[in-house]
Amino acid sequence: MYYTIKEDKYWYEKHGKIGPQVVLLHGFTGSSKTWGNFITAWQGQFQFITIDLPGHGNTKVSNVKTMKECCDDIKALINHLGISQFHLIGYSMGGRTALSFVMYYPELVQSLILESASPGLSSNVERKERMKKDEQLAAKLVNEGIESFVDFWENVPLFNSQKELPLNIKSAIREERLAQSPNGLAKSLKGMGTGSQPSWWKELTNIELPTLLLVGELDEKFVQLNKKMAECLPHAHFEMVNKTGHALHVEQPEIFGKIVTEFILDKHELE
Repeated sequence: MYYTIKEDKYWYEKHGKIGPQVVLLHGFTGSSKTWGNFITAWQGQFQFITIDLPGHGNTKVSNVKTMKECCDDIKALINHLGISQFHLIGYSMGGRTALSFVMYYPELVQSLILESASPGLSSNVERKERMKKDEQLAAKLVNEGIESFVDFWENVPLFNSQKELPLNIKSAIREERLAQSPNGLAKSLKGMGTGSQPSWWKELTNIELPTLLLVGELDEKFVQLNKKMAECLPHAHFEMVNKTGHALHVEQPEIFGKIVTEFILDKHELE
């Protein structure tokens, strides 16, 4: 279904009819489809809302969206759906978006689940350097096309562990990536990349929500990042899954589902 905000059209999907309401935000080159197996397994106990983020999936935005603008749009969509509070799950880029949303609108979120996410970069030097790299990736997308970019992207070290996945799962991931718009992904990198988003490191201590930090053992960079985040967040629960990389919901769907749903149900019952 589409929700229109001015000239922009956000694609969202609703699954399940009973239980806590859970909003799911995908990663870069992903879409609502990435959550398919998770939703199928758990839609009998939860009400899921997936949103295609700007530049991804079926969402159509006219201009580059900043992280703040995206969060404002998500809030408008949530209001349109008549949801007063919900549990928020974000993976990678979607995790950065979810964390940003909590910074802007904490009153709407009951609990926060961050899968392989970060609060951005702490220094201006790091941010400027990352923005340069994101600009180069954006140019690669526009100049070389989606297939060339996907060939490159699926071979970055971050996704090494996915090479061990069954062929049908790897094919589905590749198909989802190939379905993206190169111009859309380029706009996403420019507006919502790690370099261009706000750095939230100093604000982490202000988050009063129960927060689950979920990482894979093989994703060493994000293991260290999330351990550091756990020290800053007042109500953080850090969980590392063995023999798993960046995309836990894809690589270990049953373990991911068990950890996440138990966390949500536990926090939901406490309210």
